[in-house]
Amino acid sequence: MSTLEKTIEEMFATRRLTRRDQQMIMAMFSKRDLNATDAALINRVYEALSQGRLRVVD
Repeated sequence: MSTLEKTIEEMFATRRLTRRDQQMIMAMFSKRDLNATDAALINRVYEALSQGRLRVVD
C-alpha cells in the first residue's frame, strides 16, 4: 500500500483532511506522471469534500 493510499484511508476513517494532507495531495495531483490509481484516489477525496463527507481541519 502506498503512502497516498494509507493517508487517504486514514482521512476517510477520521473524516478529516489536514492542511498537510491537502498540500501533499495537491502536490501529487499537479504531477504529470500521476498513475490512474493515484488519480482515482485523489478524485475520491475531492468528491468526498464537495459532498461534505470530509472536512478540512488545521
